Amino acid sequence: MEYKDYYKILGVDRNASEEEIKKAFRKLAMKYHPDRNPGDKKAEETFKDINEAYEVLSDPEKRRRYDQLGESYTRWQQAGGAPGGFNWNEWFSGAPGGVRVEYTNLDDLFGGGAGGFSDFFQAIFGGMGGGAATRTATRTARSRPPAVEHPVEITLQEAYRGTERTVTIDGRRLQVKIPPGADNGTKVRMAGVGQPGPNGTRGDIYLVVQVIPDSRFERKGNDLYTDFDLDLYTAVLGGEARVDTPDGQVVLTIPPGTQPGQTFRLAGRGMPHLRNPQNRGDLFARARVSLPRNLTPQQREYFEKLARLK
Repeated sequence: MEYKDYYKILGVDRNASEEEIKKAFRKLAMKYHPDRNPGDKKAEETFKDINEAYEVLSDPEKRRRYDQLGESYTRWQQAGGAPGGFNWNEWFSGAPGGVRVEYTNLDDLFGGGAGGFSDFFQAIFGGMGGGAATRTATRTARSRPPAVEHPVEITLQEAYRGTERTVTIDGRRLQVKIPPGADNGTKVRMAGVGQPGPNGTRGDIYLVVQVIPDSRFERKGNDLYTDFDLDLYTAVLGGEARVDTPDGQVVLTIPPGTQPGQTFRLAGRGMPHLRNPQNRGDLFARARVSLPRNLTPQQREYFEKLARLK
């Protein structure tokens, strides 16, 4: 995920006052508003960035959190941090009652053409309230009918790769994307598509994800656990074994003397992180050693010789 410099986007100093931030926002918003730049995609994207920057810097709590992130990110860069190596996990923002993924149209918050917030914003501030735009959204939400929740089942493989569901509402067929890393209780918001209220405003619908248990994998957070068969001879002498992963089988090197139940860690072979799918959990593969049931006379002779050598 790419860090966004909201101060640079608005062209203000990091110590800028609220009035300076507001003045810079109004000037840039007027310049890049889609109504003044019809058909200009670059201006539209700039307008979205401006609105997003103002949403953060105009809210004291969001600005405080963003400044803390900025300090941490700057220290990491000064220490020679490699591109893509910053640890975003501690900054991700969850929502009460479990992780919530929202797909919403925010045009009405900025007078049209604004679009939704970036992945960076959603990851860092998705569960936080406040802010000019958020306060506007809160006032709008008060006039809407209550949200309705509907369960939706997906397989573990669909949770791994992400998937879509088709929902029919009032004769309309809507495609809804469920992101990679979804887990039990993940909510996908369909904004303004529910039943209309007295004032004509439609409520929201939340799809509540339930992941069907998988016969091959046990999931714990973003980590997966699986068993693989290992014959006695490979366990004793070492060799190779095949292990199931969500991306297909991989060959695992088995060291001599592997014990029944011994666990091998396959880094990065687990589930994607919901808010940062490029990061994945780990896969832990447990050896299930198979003992021979019917020995040939020669095999029995060899085992007896081994027994006498103890």
